[in-house]
Amino acid sequence: MRERLQKILARAGVASRREAERMLLEGKIRVNGEVVVKLGSSADRTTDSIRVDGKLLRDAQPARVTMALHKPRGVVSTRRDPQGRKTVIDLIRRVPGRLYPIGRLDYNAEGLLLLTNDGDLAYRLLRPGAAERLYLVKVRGAPREEELARLRQGILLDGRKTLPARISRTVRGGARFMRNCWLEVGLHEGRPNQIVRMFRAIGHPVLRLRRIRIGPVALGSLPPGGFRPLTPRELAALSALRPSRLRPAASRDA
Repeated sequence: MRERLQKILARAGVASRREAERMLLEGKIRVNGEVVVKLGSSADRTTDSIRVDGKLLRDAQPARVTMALHKPRGVVSTRRDPQGRKTVIDLIRRVPGRLYPIGRLDYNAEGLLLLTNDGDLAYRLLRPGAAERLYLVKVRGAPREEELARLRQGILLDGRKTLPARISRTVRGGARFMRNCWLEVGLHEGRPNQIVRMFRAIGHPVLRLRRIRIGPVALGSLPPGGFRPLTPRELAALSALRPSRLRPAASRDA
């Protein structure tokens, strides 16, 4: 059966689908001796010879591994960094296998990040609406309810409206007289610097950002830099997730 090369490589644990696309464009993939550089190209795993960086893609599938990591601030959420900064891969060097982060956390953010060699799982979780990401957010000042209502409904970022967000005040951040405020923010999408940009738009800069949950997987008491394998129950719950039917809320001016 023919499948897209990105899917074949992801399922084999060679790379995430995004990383596989980059490898294709760089000419690192050969099918039956021919270099393939076109995105969307397909092959048949059972009959075609597929080589990655000159190495034949074997039939044996690596054991699927998915880890939960508490990413500290000042660490990059990629496999490598052109500037030589510490990456999340540096924190899990002793874990066997070639793992890839599922999504990202900003450089100055901290909290839960999942890493895996299961390309199908990564693809499923990266689809908008598949799993809520829950954050603790410290902002300057105390946003008014009407300001939070704007964010809950969705605002324009780069010409596209954000999906509805779940926002509530925490006990330690609810007092209006406090100089700074802590909030819980639940998102079903992950645009670059999304939370920072959302609160900047209402005049309350983000001072600290920590992700505490992805779908059924919680950060819990995992210390910064610490990691653990997901439990069978967590993996089953993640595999059962399906994208929701969330859509940007209609504008009140429409």
